[in-house]
Amino acid sequence: MLKKLFVVIALSYITSAIAGHVSSEYAMVVDENSGKVLFEKNSDTPVPIASLTKLMTAMVILDSKPDMNALIDIEPCDVDTLKHSTSYVPVGTTLPRKSILQLALMSSDNRAAAALARTYPGGNKAFVTAVYAKLVTLGMDHTVLVEPTGLSPNNMATASDLVKMAEAAAKYPDIVRITTNQNDLININGRYIQYHNTNRLVGQKGWQILLSKTGYTSEAGRCLIMCVGSNRRNRHKHLQIILSLSPKVLASYSASIFFISWFPSRSQSA
Repeated sequence: MLKKLFVVIALSYITSAIAGHVSSEYAMVVDENSGKVLFEKNSDTPVPIASLTKLMTAMVILDSKPDMNALIDIEPCDVDTLKHSTSYVPVGTTLPRKSILQLALMSSDNRAAAALARTYPGGNKAFVTAVYAKLVTLGMDHTVLVEPTGLSPNNMATASDLVKMAEAAAKYPDIVRITTNQNDLININGRYIQYHNTNRLVGQKGWQILLSKTGYTSEAGRCLIMCVGSNRRNRHKHLQIILSLSPKVLASYSASIFFISWFPSRSQSA
């Protein structure tokens, strides 16, 4: 049987993943096959999740079965006026919906995510309604998502709910494909621009990443979701790793490596 583990570390603070030591305020590791919790710490505490939100945005958009070739304009209302985040998609750009989705997931572009919600059938209000219906379907009872980008600190979830979201997102081929692309060329107003995955581990030698999403806000810290496949000692393992920390992003990647090597050789609760 294929061994699957879901590893979640949500919110702050991973101080070290060196020499087998990880310190985190919120964490959860679940064996998907048995449902056994291998590691848990404050996993039912809601915390801001930043752009991890975009996985839910993508699922809700794809569930509506839209025309992915339909053209969408980036409008002034799509511009981030809350955090004033940078976007490489100028206002006035016209792109097919499939490219907008790619920018929202791979490059975590906030204007792209906002445009997806705005053009959802019925607009933003209908989009938020669909999000809450999806939360109910997935049993994410401790999650609140008020907008599609993750910029709002009111977008909150628990570590245990994030396991459910990551597991669901991994069943969407488009989400898997986009989030595991290292980079891609996208035609922006007649000029091809190379966009990169915000997870620097994607495409690196020795990593079989099956799902990925990053995020950052000052409230959430630096966030990372990964589903990682590996074959160690002739045992296949799939890990879903969700990390959020502040202020050093390097710790998230170190912790990812640590968990992959550590589980399922032992079990621990904290």
